[in-house]
Amino acid sequence: MRKFVFTLTTTVLLGFSALTSVAAVSDKAPKKEHALTAEQEIKLQRIENRVLEIKNMDKSDLSRSERKALKKELRDMNQQARAITGGGVYLSVGAIIIIILLLILIL
Repeated sequence: MRKFVFTLTTTVLLGFSALTSVAAVSDKAPKKEHALTAEQEIKLQRIENRVLEIKNMDKSDLSRSERKALKKELRDMNQQARAITGGGVYLSVGAIIIIILLLILIL
């Protein structure tokens, strides 16, 4: 039984490693881009400008609490940008393996 589970797990992991590919996008294909309003685009532009400003900042003379505040500000801006653009749903490889194993056990 252990040998079967080990073989099955190895096969599934190796199978998922070969799934990475790049597809060419033609100009004729409709793009699934989320349409943003002018206000949302302005907010995103402000966030991008602030992030670039923080990246170009000399952080060596900042205190620990100031660096911590900058990190928190970057995390908050990242969450705001994701909320504006729609975010998305992501599944990890572990979650996919668990789903497949559950489907195998059920069927």
